[in-house]
Amino acid sequence: MTQPPVNGHDGPYPAPTLVQNQKVDPAWIDFNGHMNVGYYGIAFDLAADTLFDEVLGVGWEYVERCGQAAFVLQAHTHFLNELREGEAFSVRFQLIDHDHKRLHFFAEMVRDADGVVCATQELVSMNVDHGTRRSIAFPDWALRRFAQMKADHAGLARPAQLGAPIGLRAKSRTS
Repeated sequence: MTQPPVNGHDGPYPAPTLVQNQKVDPAWIDFNGHMNVGYYGIAFDLAADTLFDEVLGVGWEYVERCGQAAFVLQAHTHFLNELREGEAFSVRFQLIDHDHKRLHFFAEMVRDADGVVCATQELVSMNVDHGTRRSIAFPDWALRRFAQMKADHAGLARPAQLGAPIGLRAKSRTS
């Protein structure tokens, strides 16, 4: 029997879905005077926790009640602009795709003061049963929510960094 939703809501969902009220912690600053590369990952993860818990209902309470959670399979971050100590930022999420076990999100970290995108992260996660440590289908109620969010996000433009490879660009032969 499928457990009922623990929290979150059934939509409609804003396009993109915004997680606000974040601030660069002084402990996140490195010797270059900006947010250290590792803390971008933490900031994206904290925002995803909020999205999963408060919006989609597949966060902490879901883990406790259902014994399942989304494990990250792959993450690719682009660093575009600096964030400095004390600066407020938000994270905009776009659900790119999903199936019965996996989610594919694209996120933009935006400086609140000027709306500049400072970093992006593309993320693929999979639902995993904590008891067996194996992948398992999301509950039906969660799949309905993902389908609603994907439909609500369908009109958004394809992000420029989506699916971008990592590597050095070839220099032109004239330079």
